[in-house]
Amino acid sequence: MILEVVGGGEQVKARSEGENEVFLAWDGEYRAGDLIRVSGLQSGEFYAFSPDSAIERSTLYMTREEYVYRIPFYEKKAGHNPMAFVGNRHYIFLRKVRKDELGGIRNLALNPADQHEESGAYPHASANVETRGEAVFAARNAIDGVIAPESHGEWPYASWGINRQADACWRLDFGRKVDIEEIHMYTRADFPHDNWWTRATFRFSDGSAETVDMEKKTREPHVFAIRKKGITFLTASDLIQADDPSPFPALTQMEVYGRETE
Repeated sequence: MILEVVGGGEQVKARSEGENEVFLAWDGEYRAGDLIRVSGLQSGEFYAFSPDSAIERSTLYMTREEYVYRIPFYEKKAGHNPMAFVGNRHYIFLRKVRKDELGGIRNLALNPADQHEESGAYPHASANVETRGEAVFAARNAIDGVIAPESHGEWPYASWGINRQADACWRLDFGRKVDIEEIHMYTRADFPHDNWWTRATFRFSDGSAETVDMEKKTREPHVFAIRKKGITFLTASDLIQADDPSPFPALTQMEVYGRETE
């Protein structure tokens, strides 16, 4: 595997190579347009990846032999830890994950390195609407592992915002078949600024659907025991708001607990 930091004009700022794991520590500053490029991957395999020491490692299922992570700048960085990608010393980590590390129940949705555009790395979140197209309201924020529902806006308060759209739909792609057992849904709780949802419908790649009720407005997760086998994606839609003056419900985090399909 080859791990590179690439600037404008295909300038390679830093490079490291390894068979099953790669560490890249380099001195220099990121510039707008820079990216991290990984080549030599095996499609259909899992990799642990962290683009920066301030971002938690993700377990990614890769479907391409090359993966590109674009360094967020300006407004696009507002949903990330402000300590990430700054300064003149950086650390990037990549390691192939062993099969025996994937056993047992885990949060199959977690991906702090998810990007707005599909990149061949899963899990990946997307939506049919994001408030004003702003990074702090992007679909990816709901799987970054950061749970701070008491406010809204820049990190750590980023969320998925629906821009008051009645048919808002959030989607989570796994990139392969998984078995799920439980969904934890953290609705944003910046009261009285926020509204909240009282009902939602989950739809799955197998064509099935589950409608769930959320008992009350809360900062705690809504927990749903939903068992599905061999699904590749799910959506959350038909989001019914509470009878409240605020028009601003939002999703802080979605956790999907399950295991790999055998």
